[in-house]
Amino acid sequence: MSDIILEARHINKKFHDPVTVQVLTDITFSVNKGEFVSVIGKSGCGKSTLLYILSTMDTDYEGELLIDRDLMTGRTDRELANIRNEKIGFVFQFHYLLNEFTVLRNVMLPGLKLQKYTEQEVEHRAMERLKMLGVDHLANKLAYRISGGEKQRVAIARALINDPHIIMGDEPTGNLDKRNSDVVFNIFKELTEVHNQTLLIVTHDSGFAESSGRIIEMEDGRIIRH
Repeated sequence: MSDIILEARHINKKFHDPVTVQVLTDITFSVNKGEFVSVIGKSGCGKSTLLYILSTMDTDYEGELLIDRDLMTGRTDRELANIRNEKIGFVFQFHYLLNEFTVLRNVMLPGLKLQKYTEQEVEHRAMERLKMLGVDHLANKLAYRISGGEKQRVAIARALINDPHIIMGDEPTGNLDKRNSDVVFNIFKELTEVHNQTLLIVTHDSGFAESSGRIIEMEDGRIIRH
């Protein structure tokens, strides 16, 4: 049996502002280890809302969410924060690097927070990730001094620092030109094919989605293809 890393069971989500609107309806699917999954759909179809739930940042929903076969539903904020740091890597449209720190320090931060390794080990692991992504030569530069494409690669290195079970991305190529988008896509593809990393990426880029391993398509808060 394949290893299920992420599973959503009958997830429903409503917004109450001021009238009640059903945003997600009966979302059920699973993602196996090493899969590269794209989530697509028109703006407002619920993609980002779903990602917030799957990443455990939004806990106000009906249904069940399992990560690595553990039930996330009903856990405390503190437990979820620990699970996020250890098991989920994030790559957003904006890199969210801290300008006052070096590239290396930015990548190290989630590793230091996890407190699983010594600072030297975290630094070594961070350099390995930067090397893997071809940006190790930038390690000692301040984050604001590197280009947009480089920043996104550093953000991916940061997402990988704790060996997450799954990397989740919200429009990770949305802010990049075609050349840098292709670079990021190829990195993702290599992560799944070479390192068996699991990826769940929300994207507007149909070319990106078509080239990934599997597409989940949403419409009006429902999954219409997976």
